[in-house]
Amino acid sequence: MAKKTIIASGKRKQAIAKAVLRPGKGIVMINNTLLEMYEPKMARLRIQEPLILAGPKANALSINITVAGGGVTGQADASRLALAKALSEHDNTLRQVFLDYDRQLLVADVRRREARKPNNNGKARAKRQKSYR
Repeated sequence: MAKKTIIASGKRKQAIAKAVLRPGKGIVMINNTLLEMYEPKMARLRIQEPLILAGPKANALSINITVAGGGVTGQADASRLALAKALSEHDNTLRQVFLDYDRQLLVADVRRREARKPNNNGKARAKRQKSYR
């Protein structure tokens, strides 16, 4: 556990998050908002999962997360992934703990939105039905 700055990123759908870990007092900020003030509550709880699993090891770190793009859930999952990656880089013993709890904490979900197709009324797959009668 070296005293240095760790930067990790995470993606989910259109959301991209960057987590910066520094030695500090255990303050977690998301887009310059305290984690305790982050809304909605389900997103806040989802972001807190890696911190709860890390336990007291995370109390000596100041974490600043910047997230942009996507919706509320995508941003929460991207933040969660970036935070867990940074914590596991800070302390290698956490890697197995995170993998045992939920693989999505360390491995990004590669699914993305399907592109819209031309001459299809802006839809990705649905086509107009044909009638021959």
